[in-house]
Amino acid sequence: MHDLAEPSAELQPGMVITVEPGIYLPEENLGVRIEDMLQVTKTGGVVLTEKLPREVEETESWMGR
Repeated sequence: MHDLAEPSAELQPGMVITVEPGIYLPEENLGVRIEDMLQVTKTGGVVLTEKLPREVEETESWMGR
């Protein structure tokens, strides 16, 4: 994790974190990163961005609106 006020801090219920997987293709001058926001709960986590498009077709449809 980065950007923590205290690097040794543990995740606590109510905190929100970002998961940022990405792929970068410098030879094609292309980078794609899909960020998810997760809220930490007592029993795990809740994906706050679950309704955003994931697949190419969903993304293209969403951008066409």
